[in-house]
Amino acid sequence: MLPEWLQLPITLLTGKPYRGQNAPLLRPVHHLCAAFASMAAGVAVTSAALAAGRWWLFALLPGWAVTLHGMRNLRMMIYHQCAHRNMYARPRSDAAIGQLSSSLLIVQNFRRYSEEHVADHHAVHHMTLRDPTVQAILLSLELRPGMTVRQMRRRLLAKLVSPRFHAAFAVARIRSFAHGSERGERACALLLYGAATAAAVVTGHWLTFIVAWLIPLFPMFQVSNTLRLCVKHTFPGQAAGARSGKAYFASLTNAIFLGEAAPAPRSDRGALWPWLRWTARMVFLHFPARYLVLTGDTVCHDFHHRRPRARNWANYIFARQQDIERGHPGWPPYREAWGLGPAITLVFGSLAAADLEEFDPRKIQSVSKRELFSAFDD
Repeated sequence: MLPEWLQLPITLLTGKPYRGQNAPLLRPVHHLCAAFASMAAGVAVTSAALAAGRWWLFALLPGWAVTLHGMRNLRMMIYHQCAHRNMYARPRSDAAIGQLSSSLLIVQNFRRYSEEHVADHHAVHHMTLRDPTVQAILLSLELRPGMTVRQMRRRLLAKLVSPRFHAAFAVARIRSFAHGSERGERACALLLYGAATAAAVVTGHWLTFIVAWLIPLFPMFQVSNTLRLCVKHTFPGQAAGARSGKAYFASLTNAIFLGEAAPAPRSDRGALWPWLRWTARMVFLHFPARYLVLTGDTVCHDFHHRRPRARNWANYIFARQQDIERGHPGWPPYREAWGLGPAITLVFGSLAAADLEEFDPRKIQSVSKRELFSAFDD
């Protein structure tokens, strides 16, 4: 057991509370304010680093990280809960926040995302060819059943560093926002980006706008989005049996915890090394994965798929643990993977073993008219 003052930070990092751990009282407004505060702080740090120049340019890295963290939390928690009408459970307020989020982040417009996400990513179409997650993996990442996990990893890496991939992704985001967006949603985007562009023209701070906002918004956001996609859900096996029921749908989603066991107590002269190694891995491996990729409640996405309208979603980590301690009524036991890399391997392994005929990308056009890359807005 670690010191008590370390328990909550470690829990928030890993996403896994210990049994009976007291939960902080978080509300939706805390996550909403934290997302915008994070974006504002990140832009401020990046802008200050650019103005100071020289060695201060190293501060661009933490500035970008803080901005991206806020963007991803706004997208993965706030926007997502609004789409389920579960942010405040008030349709008009949730829609307004959702439209503001899509306008700011340039992602699929809120109305279309809400309709497609609930209809195609949940219920009977989950992890079928109609599911945007499946479409993004098969079409945008060009991964296939029958490929080895190693081949999939190489293709994923090639996509992440490909300017062509990022350009196509960025264009698709703009199109998916514009296609069918509400008038107020478009007006909000024009106002936000028109004002930012005008300020850059008047002040001559084009570089600040590009570096402080557009770099996190496009290439960095898209890297985070793609890595997140690769750990969301496993593919059903060829002998999966009945494709219905709670046991089946629960089998498609795992929690992804980030961390590893602390070293066992030792009293010999080499006792310090395991702790240094553990600390380095927690800080430089697991923390970036949690802060920049598996942000917010994405570590326990399995809880959301079991209880998508849970009103205690703002305390997501602890809500899942409390459900476990209650015996997860009506559902099979939860499953989990530890570490971003192992979680990617788990998903890629399930795709490698999936039915090639069932997940033939050539069949997608017959069941869905969704544009290429817009599925990434899942």
